[in-house]
Amino acid sequence: MIKEDFNDYHLSSELLKAISMLNFKKLTKVQEQVIPIALNEKDIVVKSQTGSGKTAAYAIPICQLVDWEENKPQALVLTPTRELAIQVKEDFFNIGRFKRIKAAAIYGKSPFYDQEKELKQKTHIVVGTPGRIIDHIEKGTFDLSKIKYLIIDEADEMLNMGFVEQIETIIKSLSKERMTMLLSATMPKDIETLCNKYMKDPIHIEIEGQNKAADKICQERYNVNESDKIELLRDITILENPDSCMIFCNTKQKVDEVYNKLSNLQYNCRKIHGGMEQSDRLREMNNFKLGYFRYLIATDVAARGIDIDNITHVINYDIPEDKESYVHRIGRTGRAGKMGRAITFVAQNESKFLNDIHEYIGKEIILKERPSLETVNNLKEEFVLKMNIRPEIKETKGAKLSEEIMKLHINAGKKTKMRAVDIVGTLCNIEGMTKDDIGIINIVDISTFVEILNNKGEWVFQQLQKTPIKGRLRTVSKVDI
Repeated sequence: MIKEDFNDYHLSSELLKAISMLNFKKLTKVQEQVIPIALNEKDIVVKSQTGSGKTAAYAIPICQLVDWEENKPQALVLTPTRELAIQVKEDFFNIGRFKRIKAAAIYGKSPFYDQEKELKQKTHIVVGTPGRIIDHIEKGTFDLSKIKYLIIDEADEMLNMGFVEQIETIIKSLSKERMTMLLSATMPKDIETLCNKYMKDPIHIEIEGQNKAADKICQERYNVNESDKIELLRDITILENPDSCMIFCNTKQKVDEVYNKLSNLQYNCRKIHGGMEQSDRLREMNNFKLGYFRYLIATDVAARGIDIDNITHVINYDIPEDKESYVHRIGRTGRAGKMGRAITFVAQNESKFLNDIHEYIGKEIILKERPSLETVNNLKEEFVLKMNIRPEIKETKGAKLSEEIMKLHINAGKKTKMRAVDIVGTLCNIEGMTKDDIGIINIVDISTFVEILNNKGEWVFQQLQKTPIKGRLRTVSKVDI
């Protein structure tokens, strides 16, 4: 029987508290079907669209199932991109915040040594890209001996990026006594082969077809010469006047070109592509989520792992060359039950790509006439007015969770032989404190970070100014979360 409330699943009070504060009021269809099966530790294959609540569908049961006392990783989540790995780690962090679940994101172009140190600490869940996960396995820096849960997320994109062999290498390194969950927006034959080979009588769940997901998105197209695209883009953005818009290009060179032209036109825009430093990509992604600018110009690297509920428009400046990318791109809008708009520019000699997309989504994208000069001019004043108003800054997904949590920094770490037990012992000796008031503890070389829960942070901070930790007073300061 389908349960409609998170309280019906006998989840821990810590999880239910986080779920409530994250404003998860009603289960999505994928959550209704996946959560009870996952809690029973059965293998599952899920075919469901981007934006359907898939991450919470596996993150909630995994956070429930992992044993907090176990120091070695118990769950491994494989993702195709760094951005998605970081997003999924954040979701685990938020959902498991009060259970003190520790999740690590492991991906390329990030210091290996820092990841190695993180994996040596208590870690419940590891989220990562296949290549870097294999690096850690081969170097012996990732202990797989306690992995009981394997999640393969965005499996079709893994296939497109050539990761299937790497996934098989990882699977062969794991115990056969595990639960495996595979999630994908589409189900190509190679994915089905993978399921048949490595999963035990998996339960297949299909939530909705492509066309049903697309019903929440108004899809339109414009025929245009390549040389006229920027002019058309300007006309369309004036016509649509979006609150938040992603503009997709097929190459990083095209992203740079469009970004430069829109910047020269005084658009409030940024860009993201695979040629940028990871830190720059993360910064721009986070700033877009928060609403610091309205337009993000991106390659397909950003079509995965960006979880924003209120992107009003997606514009395909270049039509994608494969049909799956079209679905993933437009899936950035029309989320959380809201209507979205997806607009595609189709240049000459691109009818093959358009026909493939039409066949794939089961309907024809509406062809629109280019707006007249008079229409554009009539709307320009309103467009300029919005352009000159700073967008409303949005609250981060975990902001409410942090309201009653204070993060403290202690100026002692591994090099001074500081251990979690030393921190817990000191804190529990403070009047009014119990272990349930202590959140995640992270000990690095010369620093320790500890979260104090239940609005007790200020009291603990004051007490630690005069309370020795491991035999001596330490400098303790507050840290922004």
